[in-house]
Amino acid sequence: MKIATIIVRVLIGLLFLFASISFFLHLMPEPEVTGNFKAFNVGLVASTYLMPLAKSIELLCGIAFVIGRFVTLANILILPITVNILFINYFMAPDGLPLAILLFIGNLFLIYRYWDNYKSVFTP
Repeated sequence: MKIATIIVRVLIGLLFLFASISFFLHLMPEPEVTGNFKAFNVGLVASTYLMPLAKSIELLCGIAFVIGRFVTLANILILPITVNILFINYFMAPDGLPLAILLFIGNLFLIYRYWDNYKSVFTP
């Protein structure tokens, strides 16, 4: 189970690193979006701070996952982003749903594996 944890942690970390670095360095062209997702994306871009904030958190959490330090904190920080990725893909861009589901399940798996670190959060 320890090897599975390392594999999932590193793969998710590399995915977040790739997504955030390609966003900041403009390594990939912007995907063509239509419909409701286009309106949503225009709103995100118009806010001017939300996408850079989310990508910065992805970058920091990706680094934490890859090097294996502060994974508990990274799981807490990245969970809202993975939930939003899942919901955005479910409701607006279903073609990316399989990857979003795998990302969300991977995040839940890491939370499960590091659950002992979260116990103190839930004690009164």
